[in-house]
Amino acid sequence: MGQVYTVSRLTSELKDLIEEQYPFVWITGEISNFFTPASGHAYFSLKDDGAVISAVMFKNQKSRLKFSLESGMKITGMGRLSLYEPRGTYQIIFEHIEPKGAGALQAAFEQLKTKLSQEGLFDKDKKKPIPFLPSKISVITSGTGAAVRDIITVSRRRFPGVQLEIVPVTVQGQDAEAEVSEAIERVNAMATSDLIIVARGGGSLEDLAAFNSESIARAVFNSKIPVVSAVGHETDFTICDFTADLRAPTPSAAAELALPDKASLEKNLTWLNLALCEGLLKHIVVLRKKISDLKSRLKDPSRIIDDMRFRLEDLETRMHNQIRKNLISKKEKLDWFSNALYAGNPVNAVFILKENCENVLSRLQAGMEAVLKQDQAKRKEVSARLKALSPIAVLERGYSITMGYTDKKIITSACNNKKGDMVEVLLARGKLLCQVEKSNGSKKNI
Repeated sequence: MGQVYTVSRLTSELKDLIEEQYPFVWITGEISNFFTPASGHAYFSLKDDGAVISAVMFKNQKSRLKFSLESGMKITGMGRLSLYEPRGTYQIIFEHIEPKGAGALQAAFEQLKTKLSQEGLFDKDKKKPIPFLPSKISVITSGTGAAVRDIITVSRRRFPGVQLEIVPVTVQGQDAEAEVSEAIERVNAMATSDLIIVARGGGSLEDLAAFNSESIARAVFNSKIPVVSAVGHETDFTICDFTADLRAPTPSAAAELALPDKASLEKNLTWLNLALCEGLLKHIVVLRKKISDLKSRLKDPSRIIDDMRFRLEDLETRMHNQIRKNLISKKEKLDWFSNALYAGNPVNAVFILKENCENVLSRLQAGMEAVLKQDQAKRKEVSARLKALSPIAVLERGYSITMGYTDKKIITSACNNKKGDMVEVLLARGKLLCQVEKSNGSKKNI
């Protein structure tokens, strides 16, 4: 039986072997499964058509890249092979990476351009208008380069006397990015300029790298003063050009765009002045003709007043006549109503009605007396007849009326009573209470 290894020992020896055999290698492939944890290190897989290898790039090395790593990117990089002992897997630790088929600066340029475009830094509606005639221009460029001389020459030719403020900065190298950004912010803080020109002569992509930085792009975008970008030659485009309010193909063209031609302006002003004077003279002639025409049509105010006075007097006379006619008509109508009212005086009607009432009252009293006499005679006749038929008159002749004591029924037959019954006898004057001792059908015994 040969030598028996532990897992840890075998893994450690394999790690030493791999790291000694492949201290540094160049490798190319496509990034996949890319992610960055809170530590800031980059972890990803590098693959081709036949294999996959784990990869890592630590935070310090990643911060030196000019572009951002992302899944799907094809890269070429240098790194050292290592074996991760806890899992027994090998990986490559990258020290340097650059995009495959394109330079790092170009990749960084495209990535930053896409990022800032998505944030809206290139939107046209956010561009500030360039003043027509700035009183002061701040030129941020190298103090000794050809760009500043071109701007000064063109400015003196187009509009002599304009105030130019040269803000010297480094336009290439490590300090260029910070100096240009600070210069833009300083000019905004002073707030004495109407326009800023950021200028630089032509060069390679590496020479223009500072103007493709995010800090300068944001400084230009956040500037309250309009910014003209004149970086590089006509074919060069930088991030600064996209964020500026106006892009000039060259520094000389920036001065051309920033300042109008004074001679041309003076010529235009002279022409406009002549045109204005000529127009005013023509307008004055037209106004004078109009005034003359109106004056001929205008009447003498005293004549107008006399006409109005005559018209007023006529209206006053017509008004008095009309009032007088109305009064006469109203008076005649009032007299007619008065006569009609007197003719139908209610006092006369009252006398007639009173006389009629007295006649009716006399006839009513006579009729009532006749009716009363007739009724009185009839009443005496009926009373005599009633008295003759009254039971009282019969009682007066000695008769009596016997009725039961309790039920008050008239007794007409002795057969209806028996011995001991109580009866009541009604006389002409008074009553008798009797008890039956004996009764028969032919003789009354009490």
